[in-house]
Amino acid sequence: MPYAVIRTGGKQYRVAPGDLVRIERLEGDVGAAVEFSEVLLASDDAAIRVGCPLLEGTKVLGTIVTQDRARKVLIFKKKRRKNYRRRRGHRQSITTVRVTEIA
Repeated sequence: MPYAVIRTGGKQYRVAPGDLVRIERLEGDVGAAVEFSEVLLASDDAAIRVGCPLLEGTKVLGTIVTQDRARKVLIFKKKRRKNYRRRRGHRQSITTVRVTEIA
């Protein structure tokens, strides 16, 4: 089964056609087409091609399924015996993409 390793949002993801990938927020509406041109590795049934650092002429295509936010991460700071307590939360915006093909 063909797969590729792409770089987006400062992270790397191994994707294959038909996969749902939750990545850092991308601009676009639900149903819009997206293109990932930063492909680090691509594999088909015959061979594996590795970029140095990127593969030229290879891209991964997909469509946006949802624009959502991840679960809340709580940040709690405390210093004992000093009456210091701080609580913060953060929700990262994420985009779910369905990979359609590796071109």
